[in-house]
Amino acid sequence: MSKVRVLLVLLVALFALTACGTSNDGITTVNFLNYSSNDGQEETLQAMVDAFELKNPNVDVVIETLGYSDYFTQLAIRVAGNQAPDVFELNIENFRAYADKGALAKIDTSTIDVSQIHPTTLTAFQVGNDQYGLPTKFSNVVMIYNKDLFDQAGISYPTNDWTWNDELVAAQAIRALGTDIYGVFRPIQTWEFYKTVAQNGGSMMNADQSAFTLNSTENAVALQMMVDRVNVTNVTPTTAQLGGMGDWDLFLSGRLGMIVTGIWAFSTFADQADFSWDIVVEPGIANKATHFFSDAVVVSNASEVKEAATLFAAFLSGSEEAALLRANANWDLPVALTDAVKTAYLAVTPPNNKEAVFESLNYLVMPPSLEKFSQVADDLQVYLDKAISGELTAQEALDQAQAFISNKYE
Repeated sequence: MSKVRVLLVLLVALFALTACGTSNDGITTVNFLNYSSNDGQEETLQAMVDAFELKNPNVDVVIETLGYSDYFTQLAIRVAGNQAPDVFELNIENFRAYADKGALAKIDTSTIDVSQIHPTTLTAFQVGNDQYGLPTKFSNVVMIYNKDLFDQAGISYPTNDWTWNDELVAAQAIRALGTDIYGVFRPIQTWEFYKTVAQNGGSMMNADQSAFTLNSTENAVALQMMVDRVNVTNVTPTTAQLGGMGDWDLFLSGRLGMIVTGIWAFSTFADQADFSWDIVVEPGIANKATHFFSDAVVVSNASEVKEAATLFAAFLSGSEEAALLRANANWDLPVALTDAVKTAYLAVTPPNNKEAVFESLNYLVMPPSLEKFSQVADDLQVYLDKAISGELTAQEALDQAQAFISNKYE
């Protein structure tokens, strides 16, 4: 073989190694794209990567972080251009769209340890019985309350057993404290609607997700209860009364008794609230039900280092090391809920009643798993807004939503 041919063979071999992410010194490079560490948790994520690389010295993880507002636009461009990172982050709202397009590699869970992962979060990133994502963190929703306003109103603090009726009685007592003081805030939008109707025994779709059930009696009753808190009892402020203020801002101003929101609010409220506050499981109607939000790491189907990429994804998801780093940083709730992780999570206060977070896990419900659910949510919001404005009754709004959405998406 001539020297020229030998050189060409060596160059081709070297290109093949570097193209698949493995250098000539045996180091495999895994490129990781994420959004959730942006603006505050970059050091926590780097500590996770450092811990992984310590256990896997032949893998080099390269982190790229984008802001949430740009993330999914950039990701779509890269995936379409066959330039997807080896591992990337997806939220539950966008997961199904990428899975259905074949952009995600199937993960063989028999080759990794998933024993510590909360089962609801694991099944959320399956299609059929196949795993296409590994959850890293999740959030639920609780009711956060201003203890000072409850004291001023002379009423008992909420408990985990409260119903919407209990909530309304307390909200009216707090509303009576002043013209600019309000009792409770829960947004009237699709992401609140799907969970609230579940509390009343309703649903957005039938069991096999083959048809929408938006205009059931149970759904209309639940929506009417939401709207009446704004337009009848006015324990929830109207848009005009908010005057451009957000719900978190209203709570932090000390003029809101209760807010139904996510556990991701804890760090902000702990830093900024100048009054005493705590949490309980959010009130139910006929049943308890609460939101489930989750982020996962997925492996690109186009990745040429799937084995190393899967090892890294599994470490972020199911290892106690990564979970403890997340818990100690108060960075949402890790999915690997070992005893040590729970202890670390409970130790970060306020709120003091963090056990309510874990109790709420018993009542998690998920929105319909549809590729186009975000479009459905936007369409439904049009009709929810008509109920809020009083243009339509709750039943009329849902009847029209049912007709429009079922015709468009079924």
